[in-house]
Amino acid sequence: MVSMSVEISDSRLTNSLAEGCGEILKGVRNGGLLRGLSLGDAGDEAAQEWIARVLAHHRPEDGILSEEATDDLSRLKKHRVWVIDPLDGTKEFATGRQDWAVHIALVIDGAPQFAAVSLPDLGVTFKSSDVRAVTGPLAKRFVVSRNRPPQVASYIAENMGFDTVGVGSAGAKAMHVLLGDFDGYIHAGGQYEWDQAAPVGVALAAGLHCSRLDGSPITFNNEDTFIPDLLICRPELADDILEHAAKYADINGGF
Repeated sequence: MVSMSVEISDSRLTNSLAEGCGEILKGVRNGGLLRGLSLGDAGDEAAQEWIARVLAHHRPEDGILSEEATDDLSRLKKHRVWVIDPLDGTKEFATGRQDWAVHIALVIDGAPQFAAVSLPDLGVTFKSSDVRAVTGPLAKRFVVSRNRPPQVASYIAENMGFDTVGVGSAGAKAMHVLLGDFDGYIHAGGQYEWDQAAPVGVALAAGLHCSRLDGSPITFNNEDTFIPDLLICRPELADDILEHAAKYADINGGF
């Protein structure tokens, strides 16, 4: 059996996977031979195949949880698991929008220790190894799902005097908080671990608050990969946002 590669660190491997995957996806799209669902499917498949081969070569003993691969539950017995979404925002990618992303996270004992979120059309990769959130005046805006904006976010925004704006990929939304374009990302209605692991890993490394909407921490590499909700925000706003979220849940019986 091939042993763990000593030539490349976990940090470098995480970052290289995110950047390389983005280049593959842009190549698939720039060929101009596919459109719509066929383009999205081709991008998903090509990116997943490349990532799987790289990890099989460099980290054969690690577990993998990917949106585009059958879930091998042997990962539950492993301390190190790669949680991956090769293409977050397939619809955005396939329709020529820029708000799609690549998510790569190495989760160790339930927490993302190394993470990268690539926004290939913007030519930038956000890396937990070298990231810092923008500080300064509040934007007075929260970013939410473009397709399914949650009512709890509208309630919180209204009570805090903020606006809400819809953006595509979960990774894109989280990184725009990091950039200071928005003060928080509020999600309800469900996601999966591969939607959240890399954005949460990068956001935590940047000094942002990350939790469930009830304030509880988010853990990864669970048997049930569904996560009902998410809050990523500037740390000084976390208490106010969570307080309003709790009031909304009391009134409506949940998020």
